[in-house]
Amino acid sequence: MAAEAWLTARPIAHRGLHDAAGGVIENSLSAAAGAIAGNFAIECDVQLSADEDAVVFHDFVLDRLTAQSGRVDARKAADLAQIGLKGASDRIPTLTGFLESIGGRTPLVIEIKSRFDGDLRLAKRTAQILEAHKGQPIVLKSFDPVIVAALRELAPGFARGIVAMNEYAYADYDHLSASQKHALANLLHFEESRPDFVSWKVADLPSAAPFLCRKALGLPLMSWTVRTPEDRARAAEHADQMVFEGFLP
Repeated sequence: MAAEAWLTARPIAHRGLHDAAGGVIENSLSAAAGAIAGNFAIECDVQLSADEDAVVFHDFVLDRLTAQSGRVDARKAADLAQIGLKGASDRIPTLTGFLESIGGRTPLVIEIKSRFDGDLRLAKRTAQILEAHKGQPIVLKSFDPVIVAALRELAPGFARGIVAMNEYAYADYDHLSASQKHALANLLHFEESRPDFVSWKVADLPSAAPFLCRKALGLPLMSWTVRTPEDRARAAEHADQMVFEGFLP
């Protein structure tokens, strides 16, 4: 389905409006509340728990953001929900709890994390949860085009976006072949994934693939992650909206 105008109407707070020094941690209920108070949209990440529920957390492991260690998907959702986030009173929220906390008060962009292994369990669970939130301003996105394609059937009432960049140099992508990375960077999966919007790394703008999606196909283009005045100027020139952190627009 086509992305709604509200998707690009206001800046999108990356993992909520977080400030670790102030005790507000990324992807927390407090970060979501801060974004709502600031009249910003929210971007969040979801991971799969051991019992195949969706929790709001960016990393595949617990180590960076909590006092515990190990894989997120090795713990049940109820156990994850009891784990505190470092330097804050917040705990890891389930997607259900996160959605209930927001209550449709601001647009929400949910990124479905993936190891690019064809596992659709997290996409399926996310789609199941969203059944209770139809009509709210929510969209879905992923770096994985297989997930974006699957969401057309799994969550037909929600717009789907592809997240991409020019070079896949992060450790999460080390297991992908050069040809896979080339296909991702050039949206060679477009016929299969058919995204409703595109989110591109701000440092890589302008680039041919997002330029053509925006100008030739009319797809909304978001830029991530905007942190500096230079990033903001680049996003304003080459994209329709920014995903930001570290400052107040």
